[in-house]
Amino acid sequence: MIEKIQQVVARYEDIEVQMSDPVVLGDHVKLTELAQERSDLEPIVETYRSYSKFSKELEEAKELVEMEDDAEMAALANEEVKSLSAQLEKLEAKMLRLLLPKDPRDDKNVYIEIRAGAGGDEAGIFAADLMRMYTRYAERRKWKTNILEENRTGVGGYKEVVLMIKGKPAYSVFKYESGVHRVQRVPATESQGRIHTSTATVAVMPEIDDVDITIDERDLEITAEFSSGPGGQHMQKNATAARVIHKPSGLMVKIQSERSLTQNKQLGIAIIQARLQEAEEAKQNAEVAAERRSQVGSGDRSEKIRTYNYPQSRVTDHRIGFTSHNLQSVIDGDIQPFIDALTVADEAEKLAAVENN
Repeated sequence: MIEKIQQVVARYEDIEVQMSDPVVLGDHVKLTELAQERSDLEPIVETYRSYSKFSKELEEAKELVEMEDDAEMAALANEEVKSLSAQLEKLEAKMLRLLLPKDPRDDKNVYIEIRAGAGGDEAGIFAADLMRMYTRYAERRKWKTNILEENRTGVGGYKEVVLMIKGKPAYSVFKYESGVHRVQRVPATESQGRIHTSTATVAVMPEIDDVDITIDERDLEITAEFSSGPGGQHMQKNATAARVIHKPSGLMVKIQSERSLTQNKQLGIAIIQARLQEAEEAKQNAEVAAERRSQVGSGDRSEKIRTYNYPQSRVTDHRIGFTSHNLQSVIDGDIQPFIDALTVADEAEKLAAVENN
């Protein structure tokens, strides 16, 4: 590990030398690239420098313990050895985490696609609850949200809804939400007061900048439609909504969130691309997942990843066995404890894989 980190430090120092070169200073693009790389490496370099400093202090403290004749001074030096050893252990763990490969998509904006599953009208209402939960969480982080596509039910729910969240690092936060969410509660429409179980599926897709999936325009069927719902007279009089169908896959989206037909077309194509990209990645990962299913972040739609139990005010994430007993707070957007627990579990699994190789 230390050898790898020393290579990172050497690269960091090389970047600093390059950034002081007049030729590089005159190249804005190159300078920006180097500055970004330096920023990415800085946490590892700073941690290693602290580690080196404490290592030197530890050696000095150990020498003092061996050389000191005064029992009281030796005891103090021994306490210093214990304290420095504990700090070094923490820094080693931190460096190992920082060396883990970062998902290049973590800083991306996200599309969150929520669909009602089993449970009829109650499933649609639950889908709306999840949409509000994610929206409120995003608002707490000052991120922008926008409903791109929606298919409402007549009881205040959604058959499906696509929410876009713009913020850094949105994908790193929401990627663990993919899967089947289950709710257990007495529906408002249930006269007998029986507990009803419903589900909704959540798919989280990063916004794609450098698109790996290329779409042939001949494979697209794009039609203009009148926008529905609130939007004022302008949107009602003009066919600004865009329905985009990718004929080979059958994927279809209808976008009406923007004011112009061109903008809605572009956004519709972007969502189709994100869905195709996700499908391709799922296909590539299927063989690996069959051999060793990741406990965290597998995104397997067939598994119930989380249960929201209203009678007991309990929310449980089944992948890591994490439970909150404040369901209303979670539904109101306080999902950070789940995100933190899932992130820690994911890192622990990756660290174990690194240590075993």
